[in-house]
Amino acid sequence: MTDRLTESERSTELSPLFQTGWQMVDGRDAITKTFEFPNFVAAFGWMTQCAIWAEKWNHHPEWSNVYRTVEVTLSTHDAGGLTALDMKLARKLDALAG
Repeated sequence: MTDRLTESERSTELSPLFQTGWQMVDGRDAITKTFEFPNFVAAFGWMTQCAIWAEKWNHHPEWSNVYRTVEVTLSTHDAGGLTALDMKLARKLDALAG
């Protein structure tokens, strides 16, 4: 099991993610971001790429897709909040989105 982020880790890890559009989720220890793509095929293609990394790291996002928009929420359920895995996956999702 992965440990939740410490306060020090939170300030270091979350700040750059907030700069790219990630936000805290009200009422839970999680982050969320909405990704928009040119069309459904691009959105679904991105989700497919993300799914491969999520499976490789055994860390899966909560997400939903409507046409060209994908809403993602990250939190480590086993730890009850944000962990290094969430930070790692958030950075990868951003990189894959270009």
